[in-house]
Amino acid sequence: MATNTLSFTKMQGLGNDFVVLDGINQQITITPEWLRQIGDRRFGVGFDQLLLVEKPDHPEHDFKYRIFNCDGSEVEQCGNGARCFARFVVDKGLTNKSRLLVETAKGVIEPELGADGLVTVNMGAPRFLPEEIPFIASTNEVLYELALSTGENVTISTVSMGNPHAVTVVTDVETAPVESFGPLIEKHERFPEKVNAGFMQVVSRQEINLRVFERGAGETLACGTGACAAVVAGIRQGLLASPVLVNARGGQLSIAWNGDNQPVMMTGPAVTVFEGMLPAASK
Repeated sequence: MATNTLSFTKMQGLGNDFVVLDGINQQITITPEWLRQIGDRRFGVGFDQLLLVEKPDHPEHDFKYRIFNCDGSEVEQCGNGARCFARFVVDKGLTNKSRLLVETAKGVIEPELGADGLVTVNMGAPRFLPEEIPFIASTNEVLYELALSTGENVTISTVSMGNPHAVTVVTDVETAPVESFGPLIEKHERFPEKVNAGFMQVVSRQEINLRVFERGAGETLACGTGACAAVVAGIRQGLLASPVLVNARGGQLSIAWNGDNQPVMMTGPAVTVFEGMLPAASK
């Protein structure tokens, strides 16, 4: 029977913040209403995403984890969350391994905790076919023109990192129309499952500045899968060369990718902020 309260850990990766729950030693009910209540930054704990740790479906894997946005929706993948997840299960004594095999809604990822405190995650190979994003297009291209409802057009690259991304190159991320274009791209009719909208400024062939408007969460201080998608998009366009330093508003990530069918490797921090108790959802 579910308890009235649940223990939780608040974590952050480059300012992308999470509530992390141990679903192995606690019985947890998740509802959209409860997620919105806990995710409210004034009346709840507040988070970009909630991460639920569970036992794996397959014995050769170490864990399974699910990812929920503060609007109550569930998503397939989260790069900053993957690093926080790995730090959480080790710090809580749920494993003594430094390298893990973790099930997500879109496949298995491989986080590894380094001696320097940083976490490197094998995020798997990016996907580009329109049906894999998913994205409505008649051909598979590196760049697409997307007509917005305002009458303006943006040039995007589409990438799946287990979740959908649309990346556009801008001159300056500080003046980029993230607040206005972000929601229009996120909910564009050509993305049946919505999309994360990335705005990338190329600083050099091995450094970018990035802002991401995340589906279901709005702009966050950092987006791990968004960083992976941006670097992949930049390399495919001939703008970047691996490895690439990604400057987000919350800090820096290092992203490496060696080309088609190769996994994207993401390295960055994962930090525990505080712990506490919160009310369980009603069944």
